[in-house]
Amino acid sequence: MARAKSLQPAGIERPVLELSGELLQKSLQTMIVGSESHGGIEAYVEAVKLKSVMFKQALADDALDGLELETFKGLCTFMATVRRRVGPWLNEESFAELKVGIGDLLVDDSDIDARIANFCDRFPQDKKHRWVRDLATELLHNLDPERVPLMNRWIWDAKANTGVIREIWFSDDIDHLTIPVGDSYGTYLMLREELSQFLSDNGFFRDVLEYVDIISAQVYANYICEQGGSYLRTDFSAPEDPMQHTRRLLGLDGVRPGNGKTRLKSIDGEAYVLDDTDLLTQATN
Repeated sequence: MARAKSLQPAGIERPVLELSGELLQKSLQTMIVGSESHGGIEAYVEAVKLKSVMFKQALADDALDGLELETFKGLCTFMATVRRRVGPWLNEESFAELKVGIGDLLVDDSDIDARIANFCDRFPQDKKHRWVRDLATELLHNLDPERVPLMNRWIWDAKANTGVIREIWFSDDIDHLTIPVGDSYGTYLMLREELSQFLSDNGFFRDVLEYVDIISAQVYANYICEQGGSYLRTDFSAPEDPMQHTRRLLGLDGVRPGNGKTRLKSIDGEAYVLDDTDLLTQATN
């Protein structure tokens, strides 16, 4: 199954984002200090990279047709807003249908927004299936993080007026403001560019894509800690440390102790096995 190559459409509309440097600085400092007990922020970077490697191995062009349910279950553990809602599709009959949709998502030659919309159209259009969009965006991002930025609903949900963009928007009256920004592909590209520039200005010149993901998660983790998110409350309890929600949003908590194994094997036979551990621990060993 040949993967489509032209992921980035021409003439992308890039909205102007009015972001607060002060709020970003707050998240950056929390991210740096909070990660010290887990091997430093570099350990988070390596974990994000490892997660992407695992998705690429499982969904490679010549591996997708043979994707097994157990392997997909393993991937789901690293998609926080998907894993608790995808359950009804984790049986052989439903998964066969879901795999067809995933295949079409990955080989479709239309633009990113159309790919996601076409994938979502396979499912009921109700609140119970809002996780489907996150599944599509997680798969696209983890497979090709250079071309596809994080586009999850917690990054930005235009209908709900919630997400990372709102939490770092520059406004004295943010609680009464509807941010005039849509949630198309161009919005997420622009956010990544802005965050990349912010990180460069603060001395981060390597692994910028991974750092963008981490600081994005930290921004929204701060929001969860301070106010709570209605659709995340069932997934996220009170944090034990400043980075707990950050890890969960990024899926870095992965397989929790006692929950079994995630085993993904690459084409050349190299296996990544997570057994009674988590992805962050794996990345530091």
